[in-house]
Amino acid sequence: MYLLFKNNLTKTNLFNLLLALMPFAFIAGNMIINIITILIIFFTIILFGKDLFKIKYRLLDKIIFLFFGFIIFTALINDVFYLNKLSWGTPFATTLRSILFLKYLLLFIVLKFLVEKNIINFKIFFLSCSFAALFVCFDIFYQYIFGKDIFGYEMMEGFRKLSGPFGDEPIAGGYIQRFSIFALFTIPLFYENVSSKILKFLIPLLLIIVFLALILSGNRMSFILFIFLITLVVFFHGQTRKYFLPFILSLLVIFLLVFNFNQKVKNNFGNFYGQISIMTKTLLNLEIDKGKKSTYLKDFATSYGTWSMNKYIGGGIKSFRYYCHVRPSIDKNPKIGCNMHPHNYYLEILTETGLIGFFLTITIFSIILYRTFYKKYFVDSSHLINNKIIIPFIFLFIAEIFPIKSTGSFFTTGNATYIFLIMAILIGLAGKEKIIENKF
Repeated sequence: MYLLFKNNLTKTNLFNLLLALMPFAFIAGNMIINIITILIIFFTIILFGKDLFKIKYRLLDKIIFLFFGFIIFTALINDVFYLNKLSWGTPFATTLRSILFLKYLLLFIVLKFLVEKNIINFKIFFLSCSFAALFVCFDIFYQYIFGKDIFGYEMMEGFRKLSGPFGDEPIAGGYIQRFSIFALFTIPLFYENVSSKILKFLIPLLLIIVFLALILSGNRMSFILFIFLITLVVFFHGQTRKYFLPFILSLLVIFLLVFNFNQKVKNNFGNFYGQISIMTKTLLNLEIDKGKKSTYLKDFATSYGTWSMNKYIGGGIKSFRYYCHVRPSIDKNPKIGCNMHPHNYYLEILTETGLIGFFLTITIFSIILYRTFYKKYFVDSSHLINNKIIIPFIFLFIAEIFPIKSTGSFFTTGNATYIFLIMAILIGLAGKEKIIENKF
C-alpha cells in the first residue's frame, strides 16, 4: 500500500477519482460499473478496515441488512423446493445471483462511511456528473444531425429513439435525467464568485440543452421525470425559482416547436399520449377491447399472476422470467408473452421478494424520505436546512422511487448501483452533524 500512495496519490484522491469515474462507467457499460464498484469496496476495506468495524449501525442500516438477508433466504427456499426441480438454468442460480447482489450492500456501507468521514469531495463528483451528462446531450445532437454519434453508432431503425453513446441500448434519456441535474447545481454551489447575471443566463442555457436532448432521445418517461424533478426543485427550494421560473415558458415553446416540426418526435410523444389514454380507460373499467390494451398494462397483469404463486416470500431475484411462464392465470394468447421483469420497481420487488420484501423496501424508502426530505423541508433540522449539497440527491431519489412509472429491473447492475449510490450519499449527508465543507 505504501507504493500505491507514494506519488501523492492520497486516500482522498483515490476515492474521489473512483467516484468521479462512476458517471462515465454508466456510459461504458456494466463491466466498468462492476470494476469501479469493486475497487471502491476493496480500497475502503483495505484502508479503513478497522474503522469500518467501529461503525454504529442505526435502525435503517439494520433494516437494509435484513432486506439483503431475506433476499438470500427466499432464493434458497425457491432453489431447493421449486426452481431446481424445473431444471431452469444452473442449479442454485437464484441463490448465486442473490449472493453476488450483496456487493450493493457493501457499496452502501462503504460509500456512507466515506461521506460521513469527509473523504468525498462533492465538487469533483458534481463536475464529473455534469461533464458526463452534457457529453451525452451533445452526442445526441451530433447523432441527430449526422446520422451517427461520435463513436460511429448509427441512428436506431425507425428513429423513435436516439441512443447516442449507448449503441443499441436506447437509454440515453434515462442517463440524462439521472445525471444532468448536477450541471444545474455545480456553479451555484461551488463557484460562489460567479455573478447572478451570468447564472441567470447559464442555467437556462443548460436547461435548454438537457431539455432538447431528452426530447430527441425519445425516452418519454425520462422526459416526464425530468420535468417532475425540476418542478420539485422549484417548488421546495425557493432560491432556485429565479433561475428556473422565467424559463419554463420558453421550454414549453421549445417543446411545441420540436413537436410540431419534427414528425418522428410528434409520433413518439403522440403515441405515448395514446398509451396513457388507453391505460386510464382500462383502469377505470371502461369498455376496451383486450387486444388494444397498453403493453405496460399487459406487463403489470402478468406480474399479478406471478406474485400470486408465492405471495409472502416471492420467487427470488430475477425469477420473474421463469415463474411468469407457469403462473396459474397465464393467458394462452401468444401475443401476450412474458418479459424479463414487470417494468416497475415495486411490482418486481413484490413478485420476487413477496410481501415481506416489499414491506421492507417501503420501510427503507420511507425512513430515507423522513430523514432527508421531510427533515430538511418540514422540520427545523439545522444541519440539513443549510446543507445545499444534499438537495439534488433528495429529488433524484424521489424521482427514482416514484411508483407510477415504467422502469428497468431493480436488480440489474446499472439500476442497483445507481439506487444504492444515491441512497448511501443521502444517508451519509443526513447523518453528518456538521455541514459538509469541500476544502481539501
